[in-house]
Amino acid sequence: MFRYGMSRAWRDRESWNLHRKWDDVLTLQDSLGLGHVGRFLRTVRHLRAGQVVNRVTRRFTRLPALDGLPPKLRQAEGTWHNCVGRPVSMLAPKLFRFVGLDAELLTGADWNRTGRAKLWLYNLHYFDDLRADGAAERAPWHRELIERWRADNPPASGNGWEPYPLSLRIVNWIAWVLGGNTPTDSMLQSLAVQTRVLRTRLEYHLLGNHLLANAKALVFAGCFFSGSEADDWLQMGLALLDAELREQILADGAHFELSPMYHAIILEDVLDLIQLSQIFPAALAAKRQAWQVLAARMLGWLAAMTHTDGEVAFFNDAAAGIARAHADLSTYAARFGISSEHKEGPLRQLAASGYTRLQAGPFCAIFDAAEIGPSYLPGHGHADALAVEVSLDGRRLITNGGTSTYEPGQLRDQERATASHATVEIDGHSSSEVWASFRVGRRAHPFGVACGAADDNVWAEASHDGYRWLPGKPVHQRRVKLSPSTVSITDRITGEGAHAVVGRFPLHPTVSSVSPEPDGWRLELAKGRVVRVRVTGAQQHFLADGYYAPAFGQRLARPVLQWRCDGPLPLNVEMRFEL
Repeated sequence: MFRYGMSRAWRDRESWNLHRKWDDVLTLQDSLGLGHVGRFLRTVRHLRAGQVVNRVTRRFTRLPALDGLPPKLRQAEGTWHNCVGRPVSMLAPKLFRFVGLDAELLTGADWNRTGRAKLWLYNLHYFDDLRADGAAERAPWHRELIERWRADNPPASGNGWEPYPLSLRIVNWIAWVLGGNTPTDSMLQSLAVQTRVLRTRLEYHLLGNHLLANAKALVFAGCFFSGSEADDWLQMGLALLDAELREQILADGAHFELSPMYHAIILEDVLDLIQLSQIFPAALAAKRQAWQVLAARMLGWLAAMTHTDGEVAFFNDAAAGIARAHADLSTYAARFGISSEHKEGPLRQLAASGYTRLQAGPFCAIFDAAEIGPSYLPGHGHADALAVEVSLDGRRLITNGGTSTYEPGQLRDQERATASHATVEIDGHSSSEVWASFRVGRRAHPFGVACGAADDNVWAEASHDGYRWLPGKPVHQRRVKLSPSTVSITDRITGEGAHAVVGRFPLHPTVSSVSPEPDGWRLELAKGRVVRVRVTGAQQHFLADGYYAPAFGQRLARPVLQWRCDGPLPLNVEMRFEL
């Protein structure tokens, strides 16, 4: 099986040329009016055979016997303590807030209400509020909601019985009980039934974070219950965890889907497993040390991908308010004697994942020279090749667009497109072919990644080939350089022929004013800070309107600095931000 950890094998000439030939063939299909066919083939050719087979066979999988008594409970040797920073979503016994939207649960049909966003309904079935801040105060509400869910959601029917919601709810219910709440017999029966269903519906067609969530739920249920059936759940879950954590966590600690938000979610999962090993030491003690080492490495990567405002960089479906922040996860990890495995400094290259963090004076930049994601699982990837985010004085200055929705449609496509990121677009195309919410056809591949430091300056550079399918085979190269008083971003486009090239630098909405100057702009920031922007080498530079989606359900207006060149390649353009 091809592993994402081998993705740098794309640099091997034979493999590289093979995929180039494929792209050339499929580009010819596009020119013949078969664009949709080509896009589909460019997408599915990256899938593993097991994903395709499982997508078909799972439709014919029979449910196990569900009416048996639940296994007996295993003796717990401790009490569950939740990670802090989990947002409250249950505002009243029948009122919930998910992804920025408040709605009521009035009837049984509301669990699967037509017209509500799929992600909102999923969240309703997760039961995350059972582990949210101040959950103990809402325990009577939670108890009533559990019984209501059990009565309104018969086995294998509706959103709540899909494997991912099943997995999260199993963990949340068990943590709620281990936290000191007394379960009813009907709740225990339901937990057993849910686990039996999950065992037959593991998400081998998706893999990634979904399969990890499935495995975690099996481990939780296998520890919570006892006996042969529970032991089967436990061993299956542990085997899956062993394989998937090896596959999904890269050498620098990154989760391989390369989304800082999902990375934080997976890190919390690992910390949850460590806590579970303390409560059920006989079942999990042998795994604890490996999980602790892994968590320290993951915490270090998250630190590097967190801006000085405490929130993660907005690459690849990242948004605020979903996962725990680095500070909260650090506090959680410290409970188990785990600290971040990284060293502070002006330059940190995350070589396995492809990101570089640069710091100089009041500036911090995070540069993306990463693949779009695992070849067989790029669903959370954005067309953000060589994008950069910049903070100044602990506040964001240049930011990617963020993520406001997963719902299929124009808005989702727009937020994944190159034009919503702080990078370069050629001929109106995205650097990777993002489509249908979670699909990617043609992909940009970075190369020539390098970085360095000298005196008070730090720099990073890379190129990508995401536009090589266009006439003249354009290549985008970017160099980011920081000093204590300047951020310089230089873009070089090589290739042949005439092209329309646009560079975008979306500003954070808190930039209070943008005033034009002959060679750029004057930016006014908080506390009277002024930044002058100088543009060199562009035919045009102008200010455009844009949007910023810092969280699901939010879209804020913000200005976008742009430059444009129309004509023959090569070209060089520098954007210089000066204090």
